[in-house]
Amino acid sequence: MDPDFDFDNTPAHGLQRYVTAVAAELGLAGECSSADPGPPATAYLAVRGYVPSLPDQNLALLWDEEFGWAGAVETRSGGPPVVISYLRGDVLPETADVAAFVAALLRGDHPGDPRPVRLRAYGAADDLMNRLSEYPTESTRHDHGE
Repeated sequence: MDPDFDFDNTPAHGLQRYVTAVAAELGLAGECSSADPGPPATAYLAVRGYVPSLPDQNLALLWDEEFGWAGAVETRSGGPPVVISYLRGDVLPETADVAAFVAALLRGDHPGDPRPVRLRAYGAADDLMNRLSEYPTESTRHDHGE
């Protein structure tokens, strides 16, 4: 094994750092999130609050490497969350952009798009895996004023 290999600089660890950063931006703590390196890579965040038009269903955020972030509501039956809106743009947006999307959902606005908008193809030869591998740690983000 290469002695210079850094296990923290893998896409899987970077995805976990990114999801943790989004949770922190939303003021969430504890066991509210999960990240799965896949394939395909996915993540889940339980959000405190409800969409006003669906007051009896908890809000959640889902992420995957093709569609990026989506707002979803938990079903009463315990089935998979139902997506109500996709955040358009970058598949790996800034944490503040994700927080603004969630705030709009909680206000009852209709941000994003209710239709799935593929932001990249699964397994595409793009920079996503590098971006995840290089996603900074919390201390590095604070050192850079983020």
